[in-house]
Amino acid sequence: QVQLVESGGGLVQAGGSLRLSCAASGSIFRVNAMGWYRQAPEKQRELVATITTGGTTNYADSVKGRFTISRGNAKNTVYLQMNSLKPEDTAVYYCNRYPAMVYWGQGTQVTVSS
Repeated sequence: QVQLVESGGGLVQAGGSLRLSCAASGSIFRVNAMGWYRQAPEKQRELVATITTGGTTNYADSVKGRFTISRGNAKNTVYLQMNSLKPEDTAVYYCNRYPAMVYWGQGTQVTVSS
């Protein structure tokens, strides 16, 4: 059964931090690169960060140096540590396989106030 459950979002002031978590089905997590994506109001969903099964990471230029993606292999969990948050980071954040599959979880809302 496919499962992607995101959590950890919230309201934070600019400059603050949040840590997002994603619990993924083992069948997805163990053999795939994973990614965090986000969708701001009236914008297309965009890729934020990826991590391979071996731990290699990549980031969108807009978050490089501020966000860190990691894997908790024992728990089939993907994390996104977000520091120095900006109002333009406001979006619904999703995790998924990378490349993404058709199924998406419910996402977690991140709102950054100025």
